[in-house]
Amino acid sequence: MKTVLAPALLLISLALPWPPSNLPENILAISDVTVIDATGAPAEPNMTVIITGDRITAIAQTGKVAIPKNAQVIDGKGKFLIPGLWDMHVHTVIGTLPKFYFPLFIANGVTGVRDMAADLRLLKQLRKDINDGRLLGPRLIGGQMVDGPLPFWPGLPISVSDEASARQAVASAKERGADFIKVYSLVPHQAYLALADEAKKRGIPFAGHVPFLVSASEASDAGQKSIEHLEGIWLACSAQELELRTILAKAVADAKDSDQIRTSVVRVLNETQLRALQTYSEEKAAALFARFAKNGTWQAPTLVVKRAGAFMDDSEFTNDPRLKYLRPGIVETWKNQDDWRLKNRSAEISARSRMIYQKELDLVSAMHRAGVKMLAATDSVVWYVVPGFSLHDELELFVKAGLTPMEALQTATRNPAIYLGLSDMVGTVEMGKKADLVLLEANPLENISNTKRINAVVVNGKLFPRVRLDKMLKDAEALAHQG
Repeated sequence: MKTVLAPALLLISLALPWPPSNLPENILAISDVTVIDATGAPAEPNMTVIITGDRITAIAQTGKVAIPKNAQVIDGKGKFLIPGLWDMHVHTVIGTLPKFYFPLFIANGVTGVRDMAADLRLLKQLRKDINDGRLLGPRLIGGQMVDGPLPFWPGLPISVSDEASARQAVASAKERGADFIKVYSLVPHQAYLALADEAKKRGIPFAGHVPFLVSASEASDAGQKSIEHLEGIWLACSAQELELRTILAKAVADAKDSDQIRTSVVRVLNETQLRALQTYSEEKAAALFARFAKNGTWQAPTLVVKRAGAFMDDSEFTNDPRLKYLRPGIVETWKNQDDWRLKNRSAEISARSRMIYQKELDLVSAMHRAGVKMLAATDSVVWYVVPGFSLHDELELFVKAGLTPMEALQTATRNPAIYLGLSDMVGTVEMGKKADLVLLEANPLENISNTKRINAVVVNGKLFPRVRLDKMLKDAEALAHQG
């Protein structure tokens, strides 16, 4: 697998928005800081980190490294330095969303994102604008969504119905600059297998949902690099998997259009998921998780979205003050949405939703104990997920699910770099790597919530102190509420 994917990962590396070579090299020194490098090593106090241009050029005990005379020196005493964060499941590289949401990412220390359904033309332009200094934004990885003949979201994905169309979809996405293929829920079984085969041949990763007509085991064996939202896993862990899968397949076959997919099929999906929970097999789960670990099938559980679905009727949750950074129309759409029983739900459905959410935390815990690798991901911008801010919530939920603070931090730093094949450039605080860093006021290894206490962000070697981050947020709020 590594040999097959290497060309694609190299292309991703070359496509990242590095600064133009004609810019003068600035020197930044962060002195007397505690470095949490995210490799898993203990925190190192009293360190000085020197950044030249966009690279970390020295890390040493304070007093044992010479700070250049022309360096801008930041006093890191009492502060903690971590790598820049990655959100590995967003939907913001489309339309005008970047101008609203890129500042929110940067202000929250999110210096890289993986967009799961990117407008590929816009992706190319955004990278150029960031590279040329016309736009401040995170590093961008973008995928092409592929769905079945009746797509869940008409107009967004490439639709495939058979082997030939699936292979053509992969070829087209690769040619147009996609970094990966994002598989969605309605891809037919044979089309999925063809897509997986063609992706391997062309050296492009594929990730996403486990389609309704494919088992999670099949997806893992086919080489799907990551599974989003825990899709398909409950069914795969059920003692009644075959029966439940047959019921779901019939609902898909009976659907006449995308509206029925989003209503009747989703209802059947929810019912089969509940039965799967009730018939959960520890033996089947253990075998599945061992397969994930062996095959290197990553999980991006998007726990913040799971939580949102469980607490959509909780006014304390839906009145989150951070919603002020989103367009009011988006928030109103969520409040009035009646799909998936999100509006005026009964007490029974509310209790069931919260029970399922807790079970999903337990599922993440079990997979983590089995050695399945995790990625921090939020699904911005859906269901009360606020770009940048919600990534910190995701880290808190990982800890709630049983990860240590270091392990949770790694889901947004070291793990994404490994997943993307970029660990020689980003993901940890090490000499020679790109200077994407976050300076914190408190230790995240003592309390993961301290990742929210941001003093400054370094993006590609450029410093953004707290006063500038606050200005970004103020401007983002004003822009969101413009007519």
